[in-house]
Amino acid sequence: MTTLGIEEEYLLLDPISGFPVYRANEVQALLEQSPTIEAEDVQRELLSCQLETATPVCDTLTEAEESLLHFRRRISAAARKAGVRATGSATAPRIESAYPTLTDDQRYHQLRESARGIVADQFVNGLHVHVGIPDRESGVQALNRIRPWLPVITALSTNSPFWLDRDSGFASWRVVHYRRWPIQGCPPVFADAADYERRIERLVATGVIIDRGVLTWMARLSDAYPTLEVRAGDAQLEAQDSVLLAALVRGLVSTAVREAEAGLAFLDPDPELLDAAMWQAARHGLATDLVDLETGTLIPAREQMDRLLAYTADAIEAEGDTEWVAAGLATVWARGTGAERQRQAMETGGMASLLDLYSAALTAER
Repeated sequence: MTTLGIEEEYLLLDPISGFPVYRANEVQALLEQSPTIEAEDVQRELLSCQLETATPVCDTLTEAEESLLHFRRRISAAARKAGVRATGSATAPRIESAYPTLTDDQRYHQLRESARGIVADQFVNGLHVHVGIPDRESGVQALNRIRPWLPVITALSTNSPFWLDRDSGFASWRVVHYRRWPIQGCPPVFADAADYERRIERLVATGVIIDRGVLTWMARLSDAYPTLEVRAGDAQLEAQDSVLLAALVRGLVSTAVREAEAGLAFLDPDPELLDAAMWQAARHGLATDLVDLETGTLIPAREQMDRLLAYTADAIEAEGDTEWVAAGLATVWARGTGAERQRQAMETGGMASLLDLYSAALTAER
C-alpha cells in the first residue's frame, strides 16, 4: 500500500463582512487547549489570518478523512469562540487595502522584502498531497510522468472564483495568483535525481528566491519527507473533496512510479502547451473543455477526467479506492466543483450566503 498525507490551509474571515481577520494566534491557542489536538497539528502560514494542518501518514482514505474532519471540527469551534469563521475557500472573497499582517517569522519577513506586492495579495490557500515514493530517483521519474495530468487535477480542485469583491472570471484565481512567483507552473522534465538537485541548487544560488520553499511548482519532491508532493489543488470546501483529490493523486503517482520502473516512454508536451492547459483548467474548471496535450485540441472536461481514471484504474483498485473515487466524482458532477458551488451561493444570497456555505461545508460529512 502506498502511503499518503494531506496538507490543508484555512482562512479566518469576519462572519459578517467576509474580510480576513488576523486572529490566528488566538485561534491557534484555543485549538491547542483541546486534548485531542497536538501542537504539531497546527502550523502557521504566511499571513496571520491563515492556519494549516497536515494529516499523519495515512494508508487509507478513511484515515485521511477522519483526520481532516477531526481538525476541521476543532478549528471551526475555536474560530467561533474567537468571533471569526474558519473557511476552506482557496481565496478570500474580499480584502482590505491595508498591507496584511504577517505571521511573525523571519522567513516570512524575508519573503515580504523579496516580493512585497505578491505577499500583499497572498490571501490564497492550497491543498498539498504527499504520496510515498521508493526513493528520490523514482520520485523524479514519476514527476516527469504526472505533468500532463496536473491540469485536470487542477480543474477538479477549482475553488477560488472570487477576488476583490467580484467574480474573477476564473474558477481558480489562486492558480493565476501563483503565476506571479518566480518559479511556478508545471515543473520541467529532469534527467534524473542528480539533475533535479543541481537545477534547484542553481536557482537558489541566483538569489532570486530566498530558499527552496519558494519553488512553487505544481508538483515537486518534498525536502522533509520521502514523498512526491502535488500542489496543484485549491484548498477545498469539504474534507471529502480533499480526500477525493488525494485518492486520484495517489493513483497517478503510483501509476507513474510503476511505468518508470518498467522503462515506459512518457508524454512530454511542449512547455507552452502545458502552460496553456493549466490556464484553461484554472479559468473554467470542469465546466467546459480542457486541453488534450496529445493533440493540442480542446476536449470535454469529463472526457479528460475519464482518461485520467482509465490511466490510474489499476493503481486506484490496488489501494481499494475505486468505489470511493467513483462516488466522489459522482458528487462533483452532480453539484459542481467548489468554484461552482461558491458562485451559486453568491447568486442566491450574496456574501451572507457565501459565508454560510463556507461555514457549513467546513465540517460537512459524506
